[in-house]
This record gives sequence, C-alpha cells and structure tokens, in this order.
Amino acid sequence: MEKTINPGERIAKVIARAGIASRREAERMIEAARVSVNGQTISSAALNITPSDKVKVDGRPIEPAAPLRLWLFHKPLGLVSTTKDEQGRKTIFDALPKDMPRVLNIGRLDLNSEGLLLLTNDGDIKRQLELPSTGWLRRYRVRAKGQPSDAVLAPLRAGITLEGEHFRPMDITIDRQQGANVWLTISLREGKNREIRRAMDHVGLNVNRLIRVSYGPFQLGTLKAGAVEEVRRKVMRDQLGLDPPPEKKDKKRIIIRRRNK
Repeated sequence: MEKTINPGERIAKVIARAGIASRREAERMIEAARVSVNGQTISSAALNITPSDKVKVDGRPIEPAAPLRLWLFHKPLGLVSTTKDEQGRKTIFDALPKDMPRVLNIGRLDLNSEGLLLLTNDGDIKRQLELPSTGWLRRYRVRAKGQPSDAVLAPLRAGITLEGEHFRPMDITIDRQQGANVWLTISLREGKNREIRRAMDHVGLNVNRLIRVSYGPFQLGTLKAGAVEEVRRKVMRDQLGLDPPPEKKDKKRIIIRRRNK
C-alpha cells in the first residue's frame, strides 16, 4: 500500500507544475507505472509529496517547478494542435523556436484554423483556463460562403443542439458581404470540437477561413503568423491574479519569429 505523505502537494500537481504534462496526463502516467517516488514505482495519484521527495518520470528526475510563464502564439494554417499526429502532419510544436521551453497549448485550433493560441509551461494553468466554468470569451473572424440574414443566424444566437451536443448561444455580427462570401465576427464562451464550422454548416454557410483574434483578455493584435510573444508579468498578475517571479528591469517583451524550415 502506498503511503500518503502529509503535508505536501498531490504528485500529479507537482508533475504538472514542472511542465511535463497536464495534471490529467500526469495521472495517466502514474496509472501506467511511469512515475516513481524515492525509487518506488507508484500506481495511484492519491499521494502527497514534499520537496524532499525524489520524483522520476520514465526514469528521469523531474526538474523543480519552473516560474509560471505564458505566451501568445499566432498559429498558422496547416498545423495540428497536438504534440504528435498519427497521420504524420506537422504540429504547432514543430513550428516553435528551438529555444522555447517545453510548453502546453491551452485549448486547440484545428488544422484549417489560424490565429491566437495560448501556450504555458504550467499544466495547472492550462487546465484552469480550459474549463468551461472559466467563461472566457473566445472571439473569431470568420469568412463563409453565403449571404446570411439575421433570420438565418437566429438559431445560432439562441443556441442549438447538433447530434445530441448542445451549443451555447453565439454572439454573431455580420461585418460585410464580399462577393459570394460574408465576413462575420463570432464570440462564444466554449470551444467545442469544430463548433463554429458545424454551427455554420447547420444554417447553410460553408466556412472557408477562421481566425481566432482573442482568448479572454488576450488579443492577437498585430502578432505575425508563426510568431510567439511572451506575456508580461504585470499582465499575468492583472488578468489572471497570478504573481510570477519579478522580471528583470531591463527585460523587454520577447517576440520570437518562426524558425525557417
């Protein structure tokens, strides 16, 4: 029987804070017997540990928890938002600079979508910011083939159910008609799988471009496709209530361009 050590923190949380995986992924690692504490393999996440305990994942010691960091990433088209892809397609992690630390993406954008994606080195923050209860507004610029009226969009503004899955009401503004296409601004508080594309298709609109321009208080702004920008400590404190270690006085906002392939 595994001994619970108190006081301390849950081991999955410690692994997540080390930037190895999200808390849920860490729990799966533990169930797969990939984690040891003080030389003993464990199989349950119901374990608290202290800084004096020696934790290894896949035989490698975990590093002390790194200071919490957050980045904005302008995801280009043609990348999947996973660490690995079974079909061999390039992922967002293939596009990140080599000197970036190990990061986790907060939410996803599908292969044919572009725009703002948040990255973090903290699994706990990833989990918190993805929760529907967080209620952060996601705003998108959407181009679709069709000439919709307010009456056509009314069901989406009221909320619909597709194949047993309920979509909350969307805030939709018709920006302009451009030939056969219409530009819309769509805001929602959940990001279910291909939600906007499925909803648009339901009312006869075929999405041919989708750009996320904001996620909660964070804006895509003028960030170029493939570029990464670190969020400043003051912004993290003001917007997330977090207090990361102080920045150096001469530290400037970091903008890292996508490396050439």
